[in-house]
Amino acid sequence: MQRDKWRDIRAEIERDIMDGVLQPGTKLPTEPELTVAYGAGRHTVRRAVAELAKDGFLSVEQGRGTFVQPHTLLEYTIGARTRLRQNLGAQGVDVSGESLGVERMSASKRIAANLQIEEGAPVVATSRLTHADGVPVSFGTLYHDAARFPDFPERRQAMGSVSAVYKSYGIPDYLRGSTQMHARPARAAEAQQLRQHPDMPVIVVRAVDTLPDDTPISFSQVIWSAARVKFTIPRSED
Repeated sequence: MQRDKWRDIRAEIERDIMDGVLQPGTKLPTEPELTVAYGAGRHTVRRAVAELAKDGFLSVEQGRGTFVQPHTLLEYTIGARTRLRQNLGAQGVDVSGESLGVERMSASKRIAANLQIEEGAPVVATSRLTHADGVPVSFGTLYHDAARFPDFPERRQAMGSVSAVYKSYGIPDYLRGSTQMHARPARAAEAQQLRQHPDMPVIVVRAVDTLPDDTPISFSQVIWSAARVKFTIPRSED
């Protein structure tokens, strides 16, 4: 029926994306152009585009237009040794990061409990945005005990990787102590940061990394785009 025409338009655009006719990064025609191309009203076209954006096929960017998103979910393995660049780099993904700021603050109850320090003790918080092949996939904050890692952000900036920074502190190896994940609707600022549709959910990952003797060295909270990543938890790791 005419009232369901948006479904037909959605299916046609999705088919073009899956068949490679529309490649990731391609900018869709404007809304008026789409109404002419599909012989439909603006509301019909708008709904078809919105539904595709909800499912992660399109990214609607204010002031820039609508772009085709990479439709293959990245696979992120959470194991005993969870490393961002190894996870995504092994899939041929170009991983890059962008600093969102550094804050020196007093540990909240949650941060203190996860780092096993006193509530109110000084911590250093490093926030970053992560891109995979130029597309934002996550952003979050890494917390460290300032007494132990006073210049962690500066070393991270100079060395480029968390593992390298830990080695400079005399820590050759570290393990994933715990991981908690839950999905929820994205807040407006989160959707904007990740350049995803406001109705697309996010996955919140809270984690503690430890020394081999289980001493915590970091606590992190990262917001991941649910449209761009899937998590795998292996049974065991050698």
